[in-house]
Amino acid sequence: MIVYGLTGSIGMGKSTAAAMLKRMRVPVHDSDAEVRFQLSSHGQAFEEVAVTFPECWDKKHHIIHRNILADIVFNDERQREVLESILHPYVRMAQQEFIRKTRSFGQDTAVLDIPLLYETGAQSRVDAVIVVTAPYFIQRQRVLSRPNIDEELFEKILRTQVPDATKRVMADYIVHTGLGHAHTYNGLKKIIEGV
Repeated sequence: MIVYGLTGSIGMGKSTAAAMLKRMRVPVHDSDAEVRFQLSSHGQAFEEVAVTFPECWDKKHHIIHRNILADIVFNDERQREVLESILHPYVRMAQQEFIRKTRSFGQDTAVLDIPLLYETGAQSRVDAVIVVTAPYFIQRQRVLSRPNIDEELFEKILRTQVPDATKRVMADYIVHTGLGHAHTYNGLKKIIEGV
């Protein structure tokens, strides 16, 4: 089974690419979704995160306010490292279980959608890396159209990520997402079909 890592900086079209791969019937594991689960009251990481970051823990409603947590970790690199040291082992375990199940179902291809693939060294755990990219002006437009993200937060997030140019140099495959959905879909299809 070939395991692809799918990555790209914020606003580069990774979620759209993952949805397209699913439409091609390629199993995709979403690391962001796993993080959201881990931060929910059902997640294994919930209690440790709540105790470590009490300012974002709403004890009355038994939830972690992710916007408060994001504000903490994007303003303090040490705090971000602490949070990642809690969450990343659970995400890796979920990825391994996903690969095991996918292989047991006889699939010949799987994708791990990992936003921080290079930042966490996950490229060593996949067979090939697909990087999605788009021009900066498109990336900026996409990100700033999201709720609760302003220019300052966008720049802070970018500073925590390996630059797009570096990701493209390190990639096995590059898919340009700024040229429309059909172009993105065809680029992904060629990779999956080995064309």
